[in-house]
Amino acid sequence: MRASECSDRSAPGNLPLELNAFVGRTAELAQLAEALGQARLVTVTGVGGVGKSRLAARAAAHTRPRDGSWRVELASVRDPNLVAYALVEALALTDQTSRPPRALLLDHLAERQLLLVVDGFEHLVDACAALLGELLRHAPGLRVLAVGRRPLEVEGELRFPLAPLPEREATELFTDRAAARVPGFALDDGNRADVLELCRRLDGIPLAVELAAGRLSALSPGQLLSRLDDRFRLLTGGGRDALPRHQTLRTAIGWSHELCTPEERLLWSRLSVFAGPFDLEAVEYVCSGAGLHADNVLDVLGELLAQSVLAREETAAGLRYRMLDTVRAYGADWLVAAGDASRLRRRHRDWYMGLATWCELDWFSPRQGEVAARVETELPNLRCALEYSLTEPGETHLGQYLAGSLWFYWVGCGRLAEGRHWLERGVELDSDRDQSRLKALWVLGYVAILQGDMVPALTALQECREGAERTDNPTAIAYAEHRTGCLALVGDDMARAETLLRSALDRYHAIGELNSNVLMAQVELAMALAFRGDLPGAVRLCEDVRRVCEDHGERWALAYALYVLAYEAQTAGDPGRARELLEQSLDIGHAFHDLLGTVLAIELLALVTEAEGDPAEAALLQGAAARLWPSVGLPLFGSAYYNVPHERCEAGARRRLGDERYEECVRAGSRLGREAAVARALRRPGPRPLGAVPSPRGLPPDTRKPAVSPTSKGGETTG
Repeated sequence: MRASECSDRSAPGNLPLELNAFVGRTAELAQLAEALGQARLVTVTGVGGVGKSRLAARAAAHTRPRDGSWRVELASVRDPNLVAYALVEALALTDQTSRPPRALLLDHLAERQLLLVVDGFEHLVDACAALLGELLRHAPGLRVLAVGRRPLEVEGELRFPLAPLPEREATELFTDRAAARVPGFALDDGNRADVLELCRRLDGIPLAVELAAGRLSALSPGQLLSRLDDRFRLLTGGGRDALPRHQTLRTAIGWSHELCTPEERLLWSRLSVFAGPFDLEAVEYVCSGAGLHADNVLDVLGELLAQSVLAREETAAGLRYRMLDTVRAYGADWLVAAGDASRLRRRHRDWYMGLATWCELDWFSPRQGEVAARVETELPNLRCALEYSLTEPGETHLGQYLAGSLWFYWVGCGRLAEGRHWLERGVELDSDRDQSRLKALWVLGYVAILQGDMVPALTALQECREGAERTDNPTAIAYAEHRTGCLALVGDDMARAETLLRSALDRYHAIGELNSNVLMAQVELAMALAFRGDLPGAVRLCEDVRRVCEDHGERWALAYALYVLAYEAQTAGDPGRARELLEQSLDIGHAFHDLLGTVLAIELLALVTEAEGDPAEAALLQGAAARLWPSVGLPLFGSAYYNVPHERCEAGARRRLGDERYEECVRAGSRLGREAAVARALRRPGPRPLGAVPSPRGLPPDTRKPAVSPTSKGGETTG
């Protein structure tokens, strides 16, 4: 939506004319118009600079009540007793009698049908709520559109929270305002990436976007972007006719800050240590104390929500709170000024260290899907905790331990590349805690193996084994041996893989270790046996894994066991059973976003599909798998054994289709995204959300305790 004029001067009222284009907000305008039709009091709330006033004025101009739309600006009113006088003045009422302004307003509005737009009331909320509540009760033709950073809390109020602009509309706004400042400015290949990133980092806040565009007379979009870390000094220069609180980004956000109590300001500054969404428990741990009692945190948090400093959102992991980056940056400045930043960052790291440790234990339980969703939601904060630990003197060992504890997420939820980044950073640093370093080393070896990067994997695992033997750490020895056996498996040395994996399983048994890693060692041993022709032995191992998974509610390792059982069924000439097993495996792996498990299942499903007599579909699935492999690593690990089903499928499909038709089908498959590829492989439409893992049957309800080994060390993967 783009228009340059807000009000119709033929209708009564005092709405201002718009002096520049109104960009975007088509959906919000329609929703606000609907809200005004449903309720007599609608309050538009949102953070400073988000465009509340402009949207309300535009909506009011389209409402057209019989007696007009009237706007009253209260930002400059400081005395609550003067609110009624401000309304009288805005409505252009003249009265020379001694009647109080409330009586004058009630008399004037009693028989009229009009819309009153009350803007900037947040510092006078009690007085406004009392006055507007009384007017609404006695003037049936009155509707009020209130605009502020918090609701009025009046009976019958309908709240309308306004979010920042989406990327496309923010970019359009920037381009429009930039063209007004720099004639001929247009979005092109040379500046598009910088403008998009600029709008993203400004959170799509219209005021921030417009102020940034105003800087183009002196700076290019790229230069603006490079200076954005000091956004509050950079983004100044609003028009002289703008309200004072809209002339700079700092004053727009600072206006909200001024309205906060000391406790609210304190919590605002402390919340700036969070990145992305966060929950109440994290806030209570990280932010309480030293002037903010834990019992008061919830109430203070509620006030920051009411004042639009925070927003609430529903995630796959439950209710979370979020702070826009611009609002967070303002709070961070206050936290630094208070000299409390280092302490809060350490408390933040400690909370997320504890969270990762708990999630690692809880991974081996019926709550795997919940754990995956939780870590996905908390990832921005976990990254901050990793960054702090790996850059702060004396904290390296905690960064190594944290990166290692998240092995299940890096490996099981499609984050191999990111996991390797943090693990490599960790092991490159010296620390005085061998246990943490050894854990990071075996996890690094594991990740590198799955990416098909064998030399770094072997280097990490050898260093882990040597360090574990030197420090007499039997757990780390078991993990190093296990992953070295895995390396031999994908390196096609099946005899060595069998020896190492059997030895690792014996070591796990000796120390009482039972978790997803132990089950994966059994699955990998079964795969080695299957490749060596011992299919009955492979089936026995995987059926045992299946039983343990059912006992403990484990689903991720089960998916790989089902893959091996499907491999055996296909080899034995039973494609129907192979498909059934593979569909279960793919369903689980895709729900976890496990890219490796997903692509392995699709590869084998291609062979099953060819055996069922549909070579064109088989070729298409091979093309879909080929598109996925670069997101994992080396296709099929570069293994001749793992590649056999692929080669058999390709040979059969080429023979039946011909080379040209086969390549055409492969190309069609390569155009499918992951969701579409999985839906095609499963022969049913529709994506599955993260965490929507099929629940095991017959399991007890969640007791909120991790299901671990009955031994004292069960479930540990301390390495």
